[in-house]
Amino acid sequence: MADKRLTPARPDLAASSLKGQVEAARFVDGEAAAAAWGRVSLRASPSHDSGQVSELLFGEIVTVYERKDGWAWLQAKTDSYVGYARESGLGEPLEADARVTQLLTPLLFAPDVKSPLRDLLPLNARVKRGHTEGDFVAVADGFVSARTLELLDSAASDFVAVAERFIGVPYVWGGKTFQGLDCSGLIQTALQAAAIACPRDTDMMEQGLGYAIARDQVRRGDLIFWKGHVGVMRDAQTLLHANAFHMQVTSEPLDVAIARIATPITAIKRI
Repeated sequence: MADKRLTPARPDLAASSLKGQVEAARFVDGEAAAAAWGRVSLRASPSHDSGQVSELLFGEIVTVYERKDGWAWLQAKTDSYVGYARESGLGEPLEADARVTQLLTPLLFAPDVKSPLRDLLPLNARVKRGHTEGDFVAVADGFVSARTLELLDSAASDFVAVAERFIGVPYVWGGKTFQGLDCSGLIQTALQAAAIACPRDTDMMEQGLGYAIARDQVRRGDLIFWKGHVGVMRDAQTLLHANAFHMQVTSEPLDVAIARIATPITAIKRI
C-alpha cells in the first residue's frame, strides 16, 4: 500500500504519474513552484489550525497539484512529502546557486545592517544570488550577508556538529529550523546540510538510512531509534535529540534517555 505521506493521491485528485496505480476522479500533471517565505508550514489539511506535518524552506521546489481557497496541495521535491501550504507562501521556482549555512540569516530590505528585516532564511534555504553591494548579496526581494551563503554543492563535513548547533532550540512538531523542530526534523536538517539525502519521518529514516550496528559499537554520528523517536550520538555515551520531555533539543547520557523513554530501542544505524 502506498504511503499517503509520500503519495499525491486523493479520491478526487491525483498526480498524472500515478495513473494505473491509484484510483482518483481526476489526474493532473501539477506545476512547479517554490517556497517564498523563510519557512512555510506544510499541514495535514487546508486549515490554519490543522496539524503541521513538516515545513518547506525558502527556495525549496514543490509540485502543486491544486490551488483552492488560498491553499495549495503539493509535494516537496526534497523529500517527497505531501501536504497543504498557504498559496501566498509560494512563488515562482528559481534556479538556486547557493544555500544558507547559518542557522538563520536576516533577509533585509537594503544592503545595510540597519535595514528593516524582511524575513529570516533558515539553514539549508536555497537562493539565487544577484548583484553584490559591499558585504551583501541580492536575494529574492532583499539582501543577505554574503558570508552566510555557500555554493549549492558545498557540504558540512560533520553533520553531528551541525545538529549540535541546535542545542536549546524549542521542540516544535513538524518543524525543521532554528525557530523550532522535532526529532526527525533535527536529523534531516543536519544530514541535508552535509549533502546526505534523508527522508522526513523517523520510521522512514529507520528503514532507509545506513546499516544496523550493535549497541556496544556505538560512536559519534550513529542514530538511535525508538518507535516514533530518533536521536544522534555525540560520542559513545551522549545522545543529542529534540524531544517533548525537555521541549527542546537536548544533550544527555544515552542511559538516562533510555530509562526515561522506557520503551525498547528499535534500531541503531550507522550512516
